[in-house]
Amino acid sequence: MRTPKTCLSFFISVLSAIVLLLSLNGCGFKNKPIPPQQVVPKAITDLRYQLNDKGVTLSWSYPIETVTGRDITEISSFEVYRAVVPADKYCETCPIPWGRSVNIPGGAVPDEGKKTAIYESSLLRPGNMYFFKVRSTAGWWAESADSNIVSFLWNIPAMAPEGLQVRVADKAITLSWQPVTMHRDGSPVTEKVEYQVLRSEGGGTFTPVGKPVNGTTFTDTTTKNGRKYLYKVQSLSVYEQAVVGGGESKVISAASVDRTPPARPTGVHVVRTANAVKIFWEPVHTNDLHGYRIYRRAAGKKKPVGIGTVNAPYVMFTDTKPPQNAERVYYSVSSIDNRKPANESARSQEAMVILQ
Repeated sequence: MRTPKTCLSFFISVLSAIVLLLSLNGCGFKNKPIPPQQVVPKAITDLRYQLNDKGVTLSWSYPIETVTGRDITEISSFEVYRAVVPADKYCETCPIPWGRSVNIPGGAVPDEGKKTAIYESSLLRPGNMYFFKVRSTAGWWAESADSNIVSFLWNIPAMAPEGLQVRVADKAITLSWQPVTMHRDGSPVTEKVEYQVLRSEGGGTFTPVGKPVNGTTFTDTTTKNGRKYLYKVQSLSVYEQAVVGGGESKVISAASVDRTPPARPTGVHVVRTANAVKIFWEPVHTNDLHGYRIYRRAAGKKKPVGIGTVNAPYVMFTDTKPPQNAERVYYSVSSIDNRKPANESARSQEAMVILQ
């Protein structure tokens, strides 16, 4: 017969076994499960931002590998975190007060090349510092570490530059515009204003050309002759804490013009025959050479006259009608390129022939 003490011990043993069994077979989690490292994406390292008069545009590349180096075929989503700190209370050593994240759908990762994600935010308040970071997920709990952090100051943007004009030259395009003196709300500009030139090729994305300038002119010397470019200029308000992007001008198109002639021909010499004069010269080596123009000057005359053209690669011309009443005649040669109208080099040194 069991005593009360024995029954109590038995009851405690059974209760302990039940608690242990439930703890082993429970389906709830106090914290998120730790995913295998082979499915966790690498942290994003190229988070960047572009300010305009409407707000900020964030962009970054899709991760293509896990932290263990395995290829990723799809990113489930991105988590964008934002923090706001009043500029007058900003502290470089203070922790950043991150808010709740915004979820952005991901997508398939391409087999080759990069895929870029974009997020735009226009709910910005003047006089505040903004901070952003991004995480990517490749599953329910396979979340990457934090990306690099970008930060900027937001104030009322300056107006867009007006009066954008363009002047083309050989391998160069010069832009000019009017200075910006007002903010978007009509208040006068008191801060320093710089200008960033943006360029697009073939209707693609506008990207900065060079560094911001203080003045109202900029010469783009990275152009290729004959290629069409689109330009616009953005105002930038420069504050002690950061730079605030302002308005962007209207778009203008331009193409630099080839105005560089081929090299001047050398080695010109002449040979007299019975009824003609043959002119020879050394070839000019250039990719856009079209040919040569031949000039003749009679003794006593100051200005030579053109007597013919030879297409490259030929380097000889026959003057079948030399002047009959001249004792001495001088010949020279220039080179021309394929442009219409052609760019022409300086004439070569003259070569003389005695006719009488």
